[in-house]
Amino acid sequence: MLDAPTAAPVAADARATSPVVSVVIPAKNAAAYIGEAIESALMQGGVSEIIVVDDGSTDGTDAIVGAIRDPRLRLMRNDASGVSAARNLGARNARGDWLLFLDADDRLRPDAVTTLLATARTAPQAVLVYGDYNTIDSAGRTIGHRDLLKGRQKPSGHVLERLASGNFIVNGGIMLVRLDAFSATGGFDVSLRYCEDWHCWCRLAAAGEFAYVPELLLDYRLHTANTMNAAVRTPQDFFPAVARVFDDELILGKLPSGAAARLRQAAEIHLVTYAATQAVRFGRYREALAYLGMVGQRSLKAMPRSAIKIALSYFGI
Repeated sequence: MLDAPTAAPVAADARATSPVVSVVIPAKNAAAYIGEAIESALMQGGVSEIIVVDDGSTDGTDAIVGAIRDPRLRLMRNDASGVSAARNLGARNARGDWLLFLDADDRLRPDAVTTLLATARTAPQAVLVYGDYNTIDSAGRTIGHRDLLKGRQKPSGHVLERLASGNFIVNGGIMLVRLDAFSATGGFDVSLRYCEDWHCWCRLAAAGEFAYVPELLLDYRLHTANTMNAAVRTPQDFFPAVARVFDDELILGKLPSGAAARLRQAAEIHLVTYAATQAVRFGRYREALAYLGMVGQRSLKAMPRSAIKIALSYFGI
């Protein structure tokens, strides 16, 4: 279990004039992509260190990391304790003002960090600053068309109610999180196998404000090796995280009175729709239709919106 913060996170302090970023990369059997992920982080302005946490790899991931000679790069080992424990370990050893959690098979786009830092300077009260992503395949080819949505606005300010109804952030590689806020809210819950990031973002949203910048900052790799995007994932895999979010006293204490049941239903619909979009991307259309039926069981009014999202996923949007 995660406890409530012992002290309010510091949103603006003397360090804000010259902030530095620690990039944390959990890696398990990521030899095919880890070099590209590290290179994309090393190219960023404002990055003071990159911490790769090897979570029990057996494919030579550690050797690839060790061969990269840059004083900003550090390698740690986590003994196959899981991605949440790996991220938490990296964060505990970070020395920056901000954290960026980059998956080992993704890559940051040029100037992603400086873009986020620029937004942070305009939102000194924010504990988290985030942007958007596009998708690539296993070979690094662009497959998404989220650039067509450029200019759309996601929420800034106090976003907890919106975030509790569904994870609109999706990937930690598009955000900066204040290290002190992350530590105060307890980090990632290691008891969750899926959607542990959504739970973490919700706790941060309960602790302070978010700021959004409408820019594509990350290439998010979609392939069957991804935990969240594997075709075998079902809505039932994600429901334990829903239970955890709506059993968290810190989160519940900041939601509007009487809103939890409505938001929980919306969160379930969001995750079922997400499972359907992933089924579509892997060509499993019968499963996608079954999941759309699950949406209808929860809310007939939600079906048209979910159906549109599922259809758009066919075109990589």
